[in-house]
Amino acid sequence: MKIMWFCIPAFGHTNPTIEVVRELVRRGHEVRYYSFEMFREKIIDTGAEYIACDEYLMKPDRKLEEALKRSSTTAMSLNAIETTIRMNDRLTKDVTEYQPDLIVSDSVCFWGKLLAEKYQIPLVCSTTTFAFNQYSSRYMKYSFHEICDTILGSGKVKKALKQLEPLGYHVKNALELVQNRNDTDTIVYASKKFQPFSDTFDAEHYCFAGPSVRDIPISRSDSQRPLIYISLGTVVSDHPDFYRNCIQGLQDIDMDVLISCGSYVDMSIFSDLPANIRAERRVDQLEILSHAHLFLTHCGMNSASEGLYMGVPELLFPQTGEQKAVARRVSELGAGMLLTPAEAKTADGIHSAVLKALNDSSLRAAAEELRHDFTQSGGYRCAADFIEARLQH
Repeated sequence: MKIMWFCIPAFGHTNPTIEVVRELVRRGHEVRYYSFEMFREKIIDTGAEYIACDEYLMKPDRKLEEALKRSSTTAMSLNAIETTIRMNDRLTKDVTEYQPDLIVSDSVCFWGKLLAEKYQIPLVCSTTTFAFNQYSSRYMKYSFHEICDTILGSGKVKKALKQLEPLGYHVKNALELVQNRNDTDTIVYASKKFQPFSDTFDAEHYCFAGPSVRDIPISRSDSQRPLIYISLGTVVSDHPDFYRNCIQGLQDIDMDVLISCGSYVDMSIFSDLPANIRAERRVDQLEILSHAHLFLTHCGMNSASEGLYMGVPELLFPQTGEQKAVARRVSELGAGMLLTPAEAKTADGIHSAVLKALNDSSLRAAAEELRHDFTQSGGYRCAADFIEARLQH
């Protein structure tokens, strides 16, 4: 069977799909993955056909780049609409010639979802956040800035959506594109237990597969020197003062510290580090988590899920409304504790919070319980089963 797969240029949205694609290829399916240069090697390694889409992206000016760093809903929507317009001719040609049996599209990848609707091709939605409906949206606690961004940008987004109509794409509003519909076949990379209000989603159409990660053994032990892993993800990660406070607050503890700082931070702040601390732009996160003892995380869905999949208790430092929803759920289930903004502003605050989290046995127990729940959910194999069942309809 032939599958066209679409995703946005984001690590947290692409990474969970990799093992699913690998499994589908292993089972004999043909997957054509439309993605971007930063993911080329990962996708080719699965055995799928990689289709480069970088030329269709807007070249962001400084204003747009800063907006995207802040996870501006308006900027991301406008960017996605423009990409959809730019890709239209190419995708119209490809879908006509390739004749896919199924399209799999990320939940916020406008061009993939709209293509499936326009040509009436069966769609599976790949959701790397919590599934979003009128109930689970209660978990979203947006900042004043995020609310203003959405309100003030709504007119621009509505105007931009009208540009899609002559191309055969009919959308009333951006919410219609990103909200999870109960009648759309959907893979969610969260377990039923972890997904808020999972019972409000149609069991026939929803697969709560849990984290989709490669098989990797846990190598941590209580006899090891503790490792604290710190990451604010790849998007909202440019927080030099926070990293300085981490370095100052953790330089004298009898533990190792690894900071993964992403692409935007000036690495000069990590010159002359103490012997127990090192910093990298990017690491093999899953491998690090397999022997880490605490994860100080921004609570991106993918990162938080990978940490819990490896049984690591978490110190939660969310930056956006979506991340705050994840932090709230991890905290509710007892596997993490919040690092408050006040604590994050001082070296002493970070020092105290890290020691408190490390010494809390209930966090470790809850993280281990969630690890068991996640592994029982099926992961990439369950997701591949779900897709195969749709191919056979």
